[in-house]
Amino acid sequence: MPGLILEGGTLRPIFSAGAMDCLLDHNIMFPYCIGVSAGISNGVSYISRQHGRNLEILKRYRNDKRYFGKRNLFKSRSLFGVDFVFGTIPNELMPFDKEAFLRYEGTVLAGVTNALTGKAEYLDCKEMDEEHTILRATCAIPGAFPAIHWKGSIYYDGGIADSIPIRKAMADGQKKNLIILTQPADFRKAYAREYDFTIHLIRRKYPLMVDLLKNRHHLYNETLVYCERLEEAGKAVILRPDHPLGSLEKDIGQIEKNYRHGYELCLKNLDRIRALFDS
Repeated sequence: MPGLILEGGTLRPIFSAGAMDCLLDHNIMFPYCIGVSAGISNGVSYISRQHGRNLEILKRYRNDKRYFGKRNLFKSRSLFGVDFVFGTIPNELMPFDKEAFLRYEGTVLAGVTNALTGKAEYLDCKEMDEEHTILRATCAIPGAFPAIHWKGSIYYDGGIADSIPIRKAMADGQKKNLIILTQPADFRKAYAREYDFTIHLIRRKYPLMVDLLKNRHHLYNETLVYCERLEEAGKAVILRPDHPLGSLEKDIGQIEKNYRHGYELCLKNLDRIRALFDS
């Protein structure tokens, strides 16, 4: 059976949310879903079949200071209102249907980076608590978000160690996959200068994260090539936007446009996506 692979990118995965809503509208439910950061945070609403939820959250709260703003630094040590995003919204304002989520019979994994080992790990989203700690962990960008403690380990954003977890899906038996990326086809990652600041902040406490951050762009670009070769071999369908969206986009119109683009591109490729289910 095929898998669904979800890249992160802060607000960029609203493109993926559009594609997943298209899948829901056409009753296509993948039996295996794996992703990192905001990719899998959006993905759990697909699994719970909550059409439109991800877009509505951003429309209502993206420009709410409780969601993102300097005031959050005092409480959350992050510009993101961590408790608001992962607590108040899913538990009160835009309820996450956990019962429906748990009725899903497939596998849902969130990629995380173990801060102590510098290795990728994959957490079972069905073990999520009321604080949605697993989703907090997969979104925890070093330097911008506090590290997350879960079951005796310390985690950061899964996109650091494995931005596109296609190899994990393949190792788990998913021989054909829908890979939803959040950058255009010509994108290649370069070393970002902000990594120097991040490395300075964490190198003493988490020394095994240093080389990982320094080489992240190489691993990312190599994985992109691997995904493209899978598609050429008929083992994957890749959906990705034609134009970039800012990872912290404020313009709701642009966010909606990116969502619609994801929906329409998925619709255009439905036959190819359905063919992934053929044995």
